Amino acid sequence: MDSLTQIALGAAVGEATLGRRIGNRAMLWGAICGTLPDLDVFVPLGDAVRDFTYHRSATHSLLVLALVTPLVVWVILRVHPATAAYRRRWHALVYLAFATHVLLDSFTVYGTQIFWPVSELPVAFSSLFIIDPLYTVWLVFGVLAALVMSRESERGHRLNAAGLVLSSAYLAWTVGAKLHVEDVARASLARQGIAYERLLTVPAPLNSLLWRVLAVREDAYFEGVYSLLDDERPLRVERFASQPALLLGLEDHWPVQRLQWFTRGLYSVSRRDDDVVITDLRMGLTPDYVFRFKVGEIGNPHAHPVPPEQLAVRQNFSVLGWVWRRIWSQEAERGA
Repeated sequence: MDSLTQIALGAAVGEATLGRRIGNRAMLWGAICGTLPDLDVFVPLGDAVRDFTYHRSATHSLLVLALVTPLVVWVILRVHPATAAYRRRWHALVYLAFATHVLLDSFTVYGTQIFWPVSELPVAFSSLFIIDPLYTVWLVFGVLAALVMSRESERGHRLNAAGLVLSSAYLAWTVGAKLHVEDVARASLARQGIAYERLLTVPAPLNSLLWRVLAVREDAYFEGVYSLLDDERPLRVERFASQPALLLGLEDHWPVQRLQWFTRGLYSVSRRDDDVVITDLRMGLTPDYVFRFKVGEIGNPHAHPVPPEQLAVRQNFSVLGWVWRRIWSQEAERGA
């Protein structure tokens, strides 16, 4: 999730855990711990694919964070020695801020490797877009209420708790919505006779009413959108070709193997001039995908490997207006 959401969630958890006893310091340290796991993005790992696929691994592991918690508590008690009587609650605050961060990230399409190093497979429920105001607003409201209201009254503390409850209820709503969309997508694709190997449903930007449906097989992928307000007309999907033959000669190239694993098969292969490009289909809409990597160059007879390079993203902010229109109308046309 975005940094604002993780800071707000950490602060809300801090207030709920220790706010009544030590005041705003609980929110401050909750906010700090709520953002610490994402600092791994500032650590270069050698190439674009490593930087991309190792994010949300060790720093997002519930096991690793459990080991880090005592160290963070030691630092906190060095800064605030007068709060040593609350050592156990500090441990709870720190670990809950860490754990809620990584568990929330698990509801996004890229998920988190919450069991690293026991398992490197990311846990991804893909029911929440990485920025969703309807999730964040309740947390921000509760944290602000606790900040501005007098500590002599518990009203701010209770409003913070209410913010946590409402944001969690919204998260549960997105899971239910996703299950419904998957049922609709499977039934509609079956009626249209569309064969596929992998199916992904994920919310469109900034909402949980409009959902993107992606059905992938080796030689093609099918993409469409479905609004929870749509009528019973069949889900309209568009077919796009993939060229897996371009990977001949690149089968043992580590970036190729890593992207195939990390995307769980939800990728396409294409040619851009003399470049072989792998596109992660999970984030974006054709042709505006966020993560595209050059992994090889066309050769004779087969491609040869090159150091991976992340390709630039085409900025197309007009899609946000289309998302809003498409929620309400199946006839909304997407701009170029």
